[in-house]
Amino acid sequence: MQKRAIAVHDISCVGRCSITVALPILSAAGVETSIIPTALLSTHTGEFTGYTHLDLSDQLSPIAEHLSTLGRSYDAFYSGYLASGRQVDQVLDMLDRLCDDSTHIFVDPAFGDHGRMYSLMDETMPAQMRKLCSRARTIVPNLTESCFLLGKPYPKEGCTPEFAAELCRELLMLGPENVVITDIAFSREHTGLAIQSSHMSQPVFQFRSRFEGIFHGTGDVFASFLLAGLMRGRTVQDAAALALELTHECIAATLESGQPLRFGVQFESVLPKLWQRLEEAG
Repeated sequence: MQKRAIAVHDISCVGRCSITVALPILSAAGVETSIIPTALLSTHTGEFTGYTHLDLSDQLSPIAEHLSTLGRSYDAFYSGYLASGRQVDQVLDMLDRLCDDSTHIFVDPAFGDHGRMYSLMDETMPAQMRKLCSRARTIVPNLTESCFLLGKPYPKEGCTPEFAAELCRELLMLGPENVVITDIAFSREHTGLAIQSSHMSQPVFQFRSRFEGIFHGTGDVFASFLLAGLMRGRTVQDAAALALELTHECIAATLESGQPLRFGVQFESVLPKLWQRLEEAG
């Protein structure tokens, strides 16, 4: 039977991120994907100015209420960019309306990067997002978001294996079964992941060579590849390895094309490989 997911993200009309990334990647993996948009932006907020932003908070509860009458179940609930801390409570209500015990609640707490919160975020977001992470089976924060979630200073001088392990351990204590932290690096030459599940005593680290530059939307690309792998039966470590590999291929394709980086990475050319790799795994 075909898997079914619902993605709760914003829509950025230009710039590959959020729903415009999650929907095609999950669809390419064979997952029927429905959406609930949290905000409508003309572009994402990185390297663009003058963008429009429409908070859709007043639409979230009516949409969820209507969807709950359709008699549909979801194999995964994928929460990404929320427009405000207040929306977290609305998403928690969605979990009660739309999910059952078998739903894989997958949270990408997308509210910050490079040691600071995004420009449109309010100060309530970290505390609110902790509540949502406590309901999740899998969370995918980056290093910045991990520090904000736990009230820890961002390591401006660089992360260490010991600090990454501490983050994983304390994030698991919030309640999720799986923690995957992105933007982990112990040297300038590499970047990657820290992965730990509740049955593991220590995290596992995965790395790839670092590309120079800021690549907008790659957190959404990675998280969507990761969830695609999980929904097709991969373990969290195998799904993370595949997602890391494919995300780096997206970056390489974008750099080769010479396209301005602010428009996001060219994930479209990698989608056939996603399908091929998932089919090879059975």
